[in-house]
Amino acid sequence: MGQGFPPVRKAVFPVAGMGTRFLPATKVMPKEMLPINDRPLIQYVYEEAREAGIEEFIFVTGRHKEMLEEHFDHQPELESVLQARGKDSMLDKVRDSEMPAGRLFLTRQPKALGLGHAVWCAARLVGAEPFAVLLPDDIVHAPEQGCLAQMMEVYRARGGNVVAARDVPLEDTSKYGIVDHAAEDGPVVEVRGLVEKPAPAAAPSRLSVIGRYILQPEVFAQLEAQEAGAGGEIQLTDAMARLIGAQPFSALRFAGRHFDCGGRLGFIAANLAFGLADPGLAPQLRGVLDGLSA
Repeated sequence: MGQGFPPVRKAVFPVAGMGTRFLPATKVMPKEMLPINDRPLIQYVYEEAREAGIEEFIFVTGRHKEMLEEHFDHQPELESVLQARGKDSMLDKVRDSEMPAGRLFLTRQPKALGLGHAVWCAARLVGAEPFAVLLPDDIVHAPEQGCLAQMMEVYRARGGNVVAARDVPLEDTSKYGIVDHAAEDGPVVEVRGLVEKPAPAAAPSRLSVIGRYILQPEVFAQLEAQEAGAGGEIQLTDAMARLIGAQPFSALRFAGRHFDCGGRLGFIAANLAFGLADPGLAPQLRGVLDGLSA
């Protein structure tokens, strides 16, 4: 049973990155519009947030990101064509991708100063209430219940801050924010520290944070100082770490398979996984894969 914690109604989507790992594909098109099976990355995280009960969607954008806004807008010409041609299933997909009026909010990150800075740019739109952060580079295939919806259950039971986490090989700890954890209660772990991208020898564990967060608004006061951390960037991990002890802090080993779509290998793997989970595509795709491996 929940304890009456304030509901999480707003979600922040940092989408200002340039997507340089995918050049030249992202020379004009935002990386968040790269498709996984039949939907762009940004739509997967939007649908995950919507499933979890999020009501307001805040995009922290940069230059040349207008396509993201257009994707979620009403497209009357396209809908008319699909309706006239009797393509009802495609029409349903298009309509499902539209965001209701008054739910999408935009703010700009004028300089790429790090994830912490991107989240801080949304402070006025979030206000003094808990909020979620979803990174479109991180896609979770969780058919039973979305990753953020799982985190919401932890939040309703415990309050405070909640991060999604998974175990990684020790040699990969330098790529992620790593949890220093105490007690474990099934998949829920009590967080006693966070370290951004530690060397394997200095890593407190192998439990890494992925791009899903439920945060209290006090994190904005920590980000206000604009202090640079690992890589010379303003790190969200550093700001969260300063809240530990003052507020409850939990990590959830979520149910589902995570794909890091910020790189080409993870992006290709996600396309294969989602394609194999698509009943209309899976048999043919398996045939293609068998042919390639022959």
